[in-house]
Amino acid sequence: MAGSGGDAGRGVTLRTTCAVVGGGPAGLVLGLLLARAGIDVVVLEKHADFLRDFRGDTVHPSTMALLDDLGLFERFDALPQSRLRRAVFSTPEGREVTFASFERLPLRHPYIAMVPQWDLLTLLAEEASREPTFRLCMEHEVTGVVWEGDRVAGVDFRSPSGSGRLRADLVVACDGRWSVVRRAVGLPVKEFPVGIDVWWYRIPTQRRLESLLPRMSRGKIIIAIPREGYAQVAYVGRKGADAQLRARGIAALRADTAELLPELADRAARLESMDDVKHLNVRVDRLRRWYAPGVLCIGDAAHAMSPIGGVGINLAVQDAVAAARILARPLREGRLASPGGERWLARVQRRRMLPTVVIQALQRVMHQRVIMPVLEGRARGLPGGVLGLMGRMPVMTAVPAAVLGVGPRPEKAPVWARRTPAR
Repeated sequence: MAGSGGDAGRGVTLRTTCAVVGGGPAGLVLGLLLARAGIDVVVLEKHADFLRDFRGDTVHPSTMALLDDLGLFERFDALPQSRLRRAVFSTPEGREVTFASFERLPLRHPYIAMVPQWDLLTLLAEEASREPTFRLCMEHEVTGVVWEGDRVAGVDFRSPSGSGRLRADLVVACDGRWSVVRRAVGLPVKEFPVGIDVWWYRIPTQRRLESLLPRMSRGKIIIAIPREGYAQVAYVGRKGADAQLRARGIAALRADTAELLPELADRAARLESMDDVKHLNVRVDRLRRWYAPGVLCIGDAAHAMSPIGGVGINLAVQDAVAAARILARPLREGRLASPGGERWLARVQRRRMLPTVVIQALQRVMHQRVIMPVLEGRARGLPGGVLGLMGRMPVMTAVPAAVLGVGPRPEKAPVWARRTPAR
């Protein structure tokens, strides 16, 4: 990365081939892959570290296969984690039925790994930093884009050293559903109505839970996700109910938790106050066009996902892999800065639009047909016919496992990015 006055400081103008905005899973995977292609890439992350709670911690089989191909699985496997091999629902009669079983799929890693996102991001950042053309700039907050005519030619940022500008042949927005780049460019977006929000909190456990535990009763939904030493609990409620939930108080939340998760009833008292409960404003949307001359959006910046199924992180990683494979050569040859360069950006959208549409459609069906009837008191859980089918034909549990764990269009690591574990 070249500059006109040294490092990122006050008033400095820097230069790179690809500027990636956001150091989340999509941003760091894209940065790593492009650097392995020999492309100069800078990732700008506004925070000083990766330590943010209740981020997407589900790493699905398709993402672990990618880590395997990149030579990173052994290091990933050594991270503290719990493994989800099945999702279990309770029937209204109290009987437990396996809804999704990853062990029925012919996968290298037939489970979902629950890994703190900051550990995964640290691993990716350390590996990318081995490449001479990669640079990660922490505490660099992007404030806007640089226009050159009708083309995006870089970004403006501020850092502890002051303000600056990073010029680039391509800017890739990986800065989430509230993307600064997405707003600055004004790309058209399609929003879908969502009737739910989620509240996250932790319940300490003495023993590790062995499966995902979605529990439902009329008007209430709680999902317990196994973690090391605790269960990460998602309390699903109606949108706009945050003030009402907090007014009910911590005692009511403890009671709801104990009612739906009796195996954690004695531990629910450890939930001390509503300050420990974090509200997620659930959104589902997607850009009609993910790109403009000089700029591309991927991950949540292109399509905000519901937390249902925990697929957001993996969909974003798959976006990054497709983008790297399609864009590496034209970036290396300087074609994206030329007139008509956006045709390669359009290819990324065409490649990734189908899985986005399919997953969002399934999430919306789950919202409308399962979650809202329960929250409105019209149902007590999944339709009995679905659970009955899974109980009678266990082989069918492979279908939802394939949708969740692999997805409609999994992406494979480019040959030029693959490594063996030994470096």
